[in-house]
Amino acid sequence: MKNRDLSDEIREYWSRRSESFDLAFGHAIAPGVEAAAWAQPMRDHLPPAPSRVLELGCGTGEVTRLVHDLGHEVTALDFAGPMLAVARAKHAGKPRLRFLLADAQQTMEPDASHDAILCRHLVWTLTRPEEAFADWFRVLRPGGRLLVYDGDWAAPSRMGRWPARLLALWERLSPDPHYDGAMGQRHAAIMGALPFGAGLRFGTLTPLLEQAGFTSVTRHSHGPIARAQRRVNGLRNRLRTRVYERFILVAQKPG
Repeated sequence: MKNRDLSDEIREYWSRRSESFDLAFGHAIAPGVEAAAWAQPMRDHLPPAPSRVLELGCGTGEVTRLVHDLGHEVTALDFAGPMLAVARAKHAGKPRLRFLLADAQQTMEPDASHDAILCRHLVWTLTRPEEAFADWFRVLRPGGRLLVYDGDWAAPSRMGRWPARLLALWERLSPDPHYDGAMGQRHAAIMGALPFGAGLRFGTLTPLLEQAGFTSVTRHSHGPIARAQRRVNGLRNRLRTRVYERFILVAQKPG
């Protein structure tokens, strides 16, 4: 699989998963404590509402709901049409919200048109990360913020090895029909062809973002989200919160 064909493979994969996407752990965001945990970094690091926020790789619109509920003017972008159709249906009729079928690596948005950019579990899928980061820098206004939720999905963390082994055994005995995370065959095949296929780490991203022009790149804990997820999920999904190293990244465009 070559990079020139990889974007089509990724688009097809997520398009096929659109109908069951929200049934898999880590995608839908439960109301209450989990939603509050995902929203807190937005409260902490996005500019005051109402700001113009560009959400990249919005999928079925779960994160869209949170940032919109904070009072922002949201443009939610995805390149998988079926995913975007689910998101549009969820949020039909809402003001301050537009959906856009476009590539997160080349948004085609005007220069300096957004106060903030937000994405969840998108950066690891980028086939051209340097090009993407340059484009994100371009569409942010001076002083704009970048907020990234992501993780290293290539291999379990040191503390996550035993949960991963237990989950692998569980999957063999009782497969989860909706979950196709990093242990899924097609998911793993796509990951293996990506620039971040060997793992996405905060230390890897920092120099790439700085090369694009971003400053004040800081790491923040994903722990509060994981703890909230464990409060609202069963044992199998509680184990899943412990497998991979996840992080939240914040950066700024000077100005």
